[in-house]
Amino acid sequence: MTVVTRFAPSPTGFLHIGGARTALFNWLFARHHGGRFLLRIEDTDRRRSTEEAVSAILDGLSWLGLDWDDEPVSQFSRRSRHVEAAHRLLDEGKAYRCYATQEELAEMRERAKAEGRGMLYDGRWRDRDPGDAPPGVEPVIRFKAPREGETVIEDTVQGTVRVANGQLDDMVLLRSDETPTYMLAVVVDDHDMGITHAIRGDDHLSNAFRQTQLFRAFGWEAPAYAHIPLIHGADGARLSKRHGALGVDAYRDMGILPDALVNGLLRLGWSHGDEEIIARDQAIEWFGLDRVGRGAARFDLDKLLSLNAHYIHRTEPDALVEMIRPDLERAVGTDLDPDKTDRLIRAMPELKPRANNLVALAESAAFYVAERPIAIDAKAAKLLGEDARSALAGLLDALGALESWEQEEIERAIRGFAHGRDTKLGAVAQPLRACLAGTTVSPGIFEVAAVLGREETLGRIEDAIGAGDREARDP
Repeated sequence: MTVVTRFAPSPTGFLHIGGARTALFNWLFARHHGGRFLLRIEDTDRRRSTEEAVSAILDGLSWLGLDWDDEPVSQFSRRSRHVEAAHRLLDEGKAYRCYATQEELAEMRERAKAEGRGMLYDGRWRDRDPGDAPPGVEPVIRFKAPREGETVIEDTVQGTVRVANGQLDDMVLLRSDETPTYMLAVVVDDHDMGITHAIRGDDHLSNAFRQTQLFRAFGWEAPAYAHIPLIHGADGARLSKRHGALGVDAYRDMGILPDALVNGLLRLGWSHGDEEIIARDQAIEWFGLDRVGRGAARFDLDKLLSLNAHYIHRTEPDALVEMIRPDLERAVGTDLDPDKTDRLIRAMPELKPRANNLVALAESAAFYVAERPIAIDAKAAKLLGEDARSALAGLLDALGALESWEQEEIERAIRGFAHGRDTKLGAVAQPLRACLAGTTVSPGIFEVAAVLGREETLGRIEDAIGAGDREARDP
């Protein structure tokens, strides 16, 4: 048997973090077994479904690296097939036309509410002659559900689960305008697409009983179900906006790497011993539904950022530069030329251990590609007083005399200059950092000067000295 899984989102918004984990588990299970991972867009709710949401879902999956097999299936485009399937059950006496009016259904709801029970359709048209139908009422088609016994599911994650059939009513298959309901469409599509395993959130567990009944009525084999626990916040409450972003796109904008998010999602409800850092290839090799827990998984943003820092640290400098290039080009207002790109690549080994997200990494790298004269923040500006500018003028001569612009030579010159002035290194290094980085925080100043290069370093020092002279002339 070829394993076939599917991810079936409703295109009513962004790719939810919980949906992304469901997609990941389906993808891993299929890839582990050498099977197929299919994508079905459940867009039967035409009022809420949008092309923008479809694009957001496809984009989110692609960014995460969860490639699907075959073209995505639009559930709405299969409407005629769903109608055909419902009429088959009608012809076989396994479904019936229901002419209950909206007033009658409202009365049933009120009665159920008054009696403190859930609303169940009472089956009043189950065996009634259609000739008794009231005029002007377009019927729905309802499934003739079994009333005796129970429906049992052997769930791969939840174990044996069962429900008394008396607790399930005759669900609607086709609405009065012949649009299919979710229950019918899912069953028909899962069968036609050859789905062998339906891996989804445990909020769908109650649906599985009704869908199993439908599969049996059609004479089809139901997929193996695996209902995975929902994701909760670090406080144990169901994940919501107060716990942080809910959409995959927000985490991308936050500067999370796709491999880090995949690793984080994998660890939400699945484990392999004490392993925390799990590469994608390793996850495919290890993944199995037997390691999915039954308890709700807790999403912790701090843990995700820690994971992200690990993945940033292990990513090659040139790859990181490409990741942050768009942000930097927006910040400086121009494309990065080869010289600036090379600067960033050489600076990255020192920058990346300091960042746990790409946004912070881009911010810390921005001064390397800033156009002269660079902006200097208020704290750094305080370090560039008259004495500091005087020291920088002397340092400018010392650095300008260097024959080799290597980090060791730069360090030797700066230390020698400070020693010659009988002053502490910090009294020279801090103003130098202020004029080269525009801030009081940066990688080691010797390395900064080496990465910037001779021309840029000396130019930035000249800018700082010149700015002071201009201030003195124009108070």
